[in-house]
Amino acid sequence: MFIRDRGTTRTIRLKKTNNNKEGVLLKFLLDTHCHTISSGHAYSTIKEIAEEAADLGLKLIAMTDHGPAMQGSPNIFHFGNLRVIPEYIKGVRVLKGVEANITDFDGGLDVPEKYLKKLDIVIASLHEACIDSGTVEENTRALVGAMLNPYVDIIAHPGNPYYPIDIDRLLQCAKDTGTLIEINNSSFLGSRKGSSENCRIIAAKAKEMGVVLAAGSDCHICYDVGKFNKIEEIFEELEMPEALVINTDPLKLIDYLNKKGKKVSLQVRMDW
Repeated sequence: MFIRDRGTTRTIRLKKTNNNKEGVLLKFLLDTHCHTISSGHAYSTIKEIAEEAADLGLKLIAMTDHGPAMQGSPNIFHFGNLRVIPEYIKGVRVLKGVEANITDFDGGLDVPEKYLKKLDIVIASLHEACIDSGTVEENTRALVGAMLNPYVDIIAHPGNPYYPIDIDRLLQCAKDTGTLIEINNSSFLGSRKGSSENCRIIAAKAKEMGVVLAAGSDCHICYDVGKFNKIEEIFEELEMPEALVINTDPLKLIDYLNKKGKKVSLQVRMDW
């Protein structure tokens, strides 16, 4: 069952199993991957995204504009001034972060450490506009190198077929470093054609290995915030445990970030 109504959180009921006759309800209460107009090829302000998220019943969003190596993206000083954005907009907690570009096969990023250490959340990813694909070993090494950076919290859209990788090695490193692996809804909708099967394999192996996943809309306009329809289909098919989905509880994400040494707060409401 899928629900997307204004004022209603996204909910899926996982398939019934022998041990679970009623099925398990997963509620998606947060979106870890959102782009504002500052990314250059996105079309909404953070205010518009937060207001749309509030209308959908989301409790938290992460503002993760592209790092400066992406053409049209903001100057590095954009990330140094995110403190001026309120922590809450229309009751939605706004985490201030970045989708940093991996710029070499050692996992180097286009955002200096002095900026990374001040952000609430850091995504790292490979983009064709910033680095050409290498061999499977090189692409995998790039992602592993990024995960070894203590400020990186999430690896985004690793299912992109343009960058073939060793999925087992990726997931083992994610488990060892405590890095979240993203299943990206936009990857199913044309952003990275051919990603669907890779994403499904990554999700299935993550379940087997006990690696925690982050569902990211990768929205570039406010109307796509909290859009997880394709991810929901995979999670339902795989009967993904709630414990392996960071999006079901804002406190899970906040606790995860704080255990990594960040100082992120959250006002918990009784109606959650």
